[in-house]
Amino acid sequence: MLVLRSGLTRALAARTLAPQVHSSFATGPRQYDGTFYEFRTYYFKPSKMNEFLENIKKNIHLRTAHSELVGSWSVEFGGKMNKVFHIWKYDNFAHRTEVRKALAKNKDWQQFLIPNLALIDEQEFEITYLVPWCKLEKPAKEVHVLWWNESADSRAAGRHQSHEDPRVVAAVRESVNYLVSQQNMLLLPTSFSPLK
Repeated sequence: MLVLRSGLTRALAARTLAPQVHSSFATGPRQYDGTFYEFRTYYFKPSKMNEFLENIKKNIHLRTAHSELVGSWSVEFGGKMNKVFHIWKYDNFAHRTEVRKALAKNKDWQQFLIPNLALIDEQEFEITYLVPWCKLEKPAKEVHVLWWNESADSRAAGRHQSHEDPRVVAAVRESVNYLVSQQNMLLLPTSFSPLK
């Protein structure tokens, strides 16, 4: 189980690129470091999500042949329900462009993708970078904005304990002025997710 905490600061507001497709891009010096992670969120009608998960489970190998899937989760609670969240790793924007072109030419992937697009209600894409002091490890219990917990109860106990830590309270007080919005989601790994 993972908890994703996402927030928008005044400096990093999301931009709408097209109807039902949203994206925000990181800015600053990390932008030039190359490797980045694309967070993809897919929203479904309640009756369509399980069908999509079964179909992608059978065909994920076609997609992972082109770039690394860091993890895939369905949302247990928090925000809109019936959504699936994927994180893809790219070496740079040129790598992402190459992957997108290769997938467009891959007949097997297109045979899977085209009928499954009808199952998706809405999509969001976001480009993110690891902060300098963070590294992604497998298995990981804490990754930038992803927090691993044994259960929802252990998460609640940990949050209660952290709110009593004066260092956490001070950090929250200092950073809250920059926060425009925040959302928490409880994520359950899909059967094909490399990061559990």
